[in-house]
Amino acid sequence: MPDLLFKIEDVKAMSDSATPVLVFSLRVENTLKDEDVRSVSLNCQLHIHPARRRYEAAEQSALADLFGERERWGKTLRRLYWTGVTVTVPAFCANTVVDVRVPCTFDFNIAATKYCAALEQGDIPVVWVFSGMVFYLANGALQMAPVSWSREAEFRIAAAVWKEMMALYYPNSAWLSLRKDVFERLRRYKARHGLLTWEQAMEHVLAAAGDTAETRVQ
Repeated sequence: MPDLLFKIEDVKAMSDSATPVLVFSLRVENTLKDEDVRSVSLNCQLHIHPARRRYEAAEQSALADLFGERERWGKTLRRLYWTGVTVTVPAFCANTVVDVRVPCTFDFNIAATKYCAALEQGDIPVVWVFSGMVFYLANGALQMAPVSWSREAEFRIAAAVWKEMMALYYPNSAWLSLRKDVFERLRRYKARHGLLTWEQAMEHVLAAAGDTAETRVQ
């Protein structure tokens, strides 16, 4: 039965996608070289491990929404589930490299988005957890076996890669999903005050609350 090992070798932003996508280069190795792997149906879970890096003061402030005040991080700095994807690995003998496409969202209701956007430098510590089924030849017959959940691979994504990708798709903007009833209230507010854009509506609301651009800069 094949014994598979996994390693992430590289990551880049997909250049011709309609939405933000990171493409990871995944190396799959069979330590039993004499067994032919016919294919692997591979499930990949990505988890961010925030405790595996340091944070500057500005990053700590931006991450308070996720983890609370810095004094509490010993208890609150837990791993974040990012996403899950499935990939089919074609036939190989000893090892092969496949591209794994991971769609990314700029929705700030998602914890992973909040985390990545808060980073000003350094990297994003990600652990991949694998499962699935491997199909292989043994004694001339096609066999199948599960991929163990114990198989993992750690990879650090440069924060700049994520930020540059989002800046390409959402230049000088951010995306926020609102509950429908809240959106309707904001829409009525915008119409009632004769405001032309959503930015004007939000600026109007913030100014009414005493939160101006000057106070936000301080």
